[in-house]
Amino acid sequence: MVTGARGNIARSLVRQLLAAGLPVRAAGRDPAAAHLPDTVEVLRADLADPGTLGPALDGAGCVFLYAERQGLGGFAERARAAGVEHIVLLSAAGADASSTDPIARLHGEAEETLAHSGIAWTFLRPGGFATNALQWADAIRATGTVRDPFPESWGAPIHEADIAAVALCALTEPGHEGTAPVLTGPERLTRRRQAELIGDAIGRPVAVDRQDLDEHRRDLARWGPPEVAEALIRHAVAAVDAPPPVTGDVQRVTGRAARTFAAWARDHAGDFR
Repeated sequence: MVTGARGNIARSLVRQLLAAGLPVRAAGRDPAAAHLPDTVEVLRADLADPGTLGPALDGAGCVFLYAERQGLGGFAERARAAGVEHIVLLSAAGADASSTDPIARLHGEAEETLAHSGIAWTFLRPGGFATNALQWADAIRATGTVRDPFPESWGAPIHEADIAAVALCALTEPGHEGTAPVLTGPERLTRRRQAELIGDAIGRPVAVDRQDLDEHRRDLARWGPPEVAEALIRHAVAAVDAPPPVTGDVQRVTGRAARTFAAWARDHAGDFR
């Protein structure tokens, strides 16, 4: 069973499970928004509403799970009662339940809950998602310009298909229980360079303007409460002078090198045109 059915990673994982000939059920708060093949059973399931979990978990031997602020303990109890044997959690690099950073703390608390659930677990700890660049799509389509206060901030963005490929291995192969691979793309790139590569993919230049920080804070409101926005800003500032590490865990787990950001941009060129 794959939760977060309308998410980019979940959709990619469902497609990869289908390609492998494996039975899969998808679940999310809004099944109609999942846009999955008709052959996939999509059910409503909300971790904050335990009454919705039974049908989604019925017969599921393993689960791909997004970290949530509410309901994870109850989900683990119901999963154990339903006979789930393995949960693969989408966590985050730097997850730490004792951290003062709200993003690291959320994912660390989710990991702790599952580590004490009595169910075998695998924690996937990706760094920055390549799909974060989709927040620029409207502006690139309209003006050909990205506005960002930290264009020289570095990242090692990972393609959602690579996260899904690692999840596929963890769900379907033995030996991944109790592990926590840290997942990155294969290279470090500034945000400015990411915008340039999107321009290459769509066949027209993408300019970068330095955005006012208060305007950026307003843009970040979509990601959650102000403390989350401030954490994202701190991460971006720190990464100007301290590029994040690049790991080889995607290749170690899947046997294939992680996809480049240029490949991601080509895969998503239609979102920016």
